[in-house]
Amino acid sequence: MKETQESQAQPGSIRAHVLQLMNRKDKIEEEIRELTNILTQNGVGMNEPLVDAEGFPLNTIDIYQVRHARHRIICLQNDHKAIMKQIENGLQGYYSTSSSSDNMDTTPISTEPPKEAVIHKIPFAKVTLVSPGSPADYAGIHVGDEIVEFGSVNSTNFKSVTDIATVVQHSEGAQVNLKLRRGERYLTVGLVPKKWVGRGLLGCNIVAI
Repeated sequence: MKETQESQAQPGSIRAHVLQLMNRKDKIEEEIRELTNILTQNGVGMNEPLVDAEGFPLNTIDIYQVRHARHRIICLQNDHKAIMKQIENGLQGYYSTSSSSDNMDTTPISTEPPKEAVIHKIPFAKVTLVSPGSPADYAGIHVGDEIVEFGSVNSTNFKSVTDIATVVQHSEGAQVNLKLRRGERYLTVGLVPKKWVGRGLLGCNIVAI
């Protein structure tokens, strides 16, 4: 009886754990935004030199503050990647546990009814670059990920990367769901196109396959 009660409570406990992880993720992202603002106020990003050509500290920059912010951002980015992986694993565990009686649905993360959803599995584009600290990085996108769906764009209606650019331009500040193929796995991530310290709204490079 005890084992049965624990197995029945497992989906709820996994959900609570995932919610805690998401709360921590939000706090990490907020701290990164605050630290990024410090860099912006000093007129630098993550890689610009803090000394002049002769090796003297630039007097227009609070070097201690910038170095501390950069170091902290790198640490937080590592924490963010780790927690995104935990969230991904937690969601997969939650849905697999909740639907243990139905093993037909093999998609890791899905919120659509399987009978109504059109399942796309053919990638049409590939990620060749992801900049640290970018919206794409925060979303958990990796170099080498193949894009199966980018919002409403999929292999059946994709013509060129301009289609993706159009979705991005009309979705600034709003979440776009991406379905990715990573090796043999399929996963869904939420990407929010927005301005950041680097170029563009995504911080990644996408090429057609």
